[in-house]
Amino acid sequence: MLTFLPLFLLAQTNPIPTPAPPPPLEVVQPQEVRPLPGKLDDVPVFNSNSPELVQTEGILLSTFPPSKKSTSAAHLNFPFQGRFDVFAHHIAKPPTPEDLRTLYLGIIVHNPGKQPVTVDILQAASYLSQPDAPFMPMASYIENPLGTVYAGPGDRVSNDILREQRQADFPPQLTIPPGESRMLMNHPIPVKTLTPPLNGRSTLMRLRSNAKVYMASLAMYARQNPNKSERTPTLEEWQRLLNSGNLAQPRDRVPTPPEANKGQLIYGRVAGVAQGSQWKARLVERPGAVNLSIPQPGKAFSYSLSTVPRGTLGTERVQSAPMLVRYPDTAYMAHGNYGVQYSLTLPLMNDTNDRQTVTLAIQTPIKQDRLQGGLRFLEPPPQQVFFRGTVQIQYTDDQGLPQIRYVHLVQRRGQQGEPLITLKMLPGDRRLVKVDFIYPPDATPPQVLTVRTLEKTS
Repeated sequence: MLTFLPLFLLAQTNPIPTPAPPPPLEVVQPQEVRPLPGKLDDVPVFNSNSPELVQTEGILLSTFPPSKKSTSAAHLNFPFQGRFDVFAHHIAKPPTPEDLRTLYLGIIVHNPGKQPVTVDILQAASYLSQPDAPFMPMASYIENPLGTVYAGPGDRVSNDILREQRQADFPPQLTIPPGESRMLMNHPIPVKTLTPPLNGRSTLMRLRSNAKVYMASLAMYARQNPNKSERTPTLEEWQRLLNSGNLAQPRDRVPTPPEANKGQLIYGRVAGVAQGSQWKARLVERPGAVNLSIPQPGKAFSYSLSTVPRGTLGTERVQSAPMLVRYPDTAYMAHGNYGVQYSLTLPLMNDTNDRQTVTLAIQTPIKQDRLQGGLRFLEPPPQQVFFRGTVQIQYTDDQGLPQIRYVHLVQRRGQQGEPLITLKMLPGDRRLVKVDFIYPPDATPPQVLTVRTLEKTS
């Protein structure tokens, strides 16, 4: 709750205005930035993120066929079969200050066939901003072995899925009879006790279906019992909304068409089916090579992560997942790759004649499309958090022992970041390092993965 001081007390506590801090110093690192090898896989992702702020009941994303639906344009006619993912993030805010009803987020799955369908829920997590995962200030680098470090629901769901967990309130399987539907999720976003009355929910799932299914995410306010208390909407009520409802409001800003290369760029929020759940790559010198030679002492090179249009860091390669189907007023690509797992293997080799100290770090440089002298950072970085998530690192340490570590990072715009690991490599030494993280839904691209060899000190 906010507390306001009377003006005369405020004057006594702050008799002299505090001078504004000096602007941050821009630091340029003249180093090579390499395009990230590999590519996204073909796994479709049900990506429900528009409208982010929901203030009416309605359809958030439907891949059902449009036939027998009141609003045919709200249904994208895309069946899922085999492996697919679900990402959903929405915020509830009362349409009027007095309307504190609980908004529910429902995800319905339909079996259009003549045989039962089994949907395996491989991993799943869903968290509220409050009280499950409140945003809070954190150090930029914290060891996170047990998964107890997080800030924000996107951070927490990514943490869980990275560890291949399934929350207790999701069953391992969902069986859907022929021609019927079932609720994959029916979860509240309460606001009544919050000041201000604002709350969000982030969800991430990995699923597998043995036959075709259609899906929809929907927003509905809690229904009332006879005694005026709230109750959870039923499957029948969700089905009626799916069949007769319109798209939920208010709509987000319309994105800039991809062919536009001048003026303001609005990336837009995603509502549709994106292509790509994982980016797997082996980082080597060139195609067909076995090793990745470390930089010369005092030098570094970086690989771009989650690059976007007008933000490729000189690589001219956009990593954003393409959209297989989408609503016309939503993002043309899944910019930021929220919920996508990056699995990167670095077969490092010291091919110098000396022992070298090598570090590996994730960094958040200032977004550039073409590099102007190198990667640009800010010192000190401003307050805006651009990356907040957990990274898994697997490697062999200097004693020859295999290690698996989880590190939670918080990085601001232009922050260079601390090393994830530091290796002391003898001449001819080879170390296999694997870096895995799920791009956190709270993050702002792009980032880089930087390999640096420290300069020799006397």
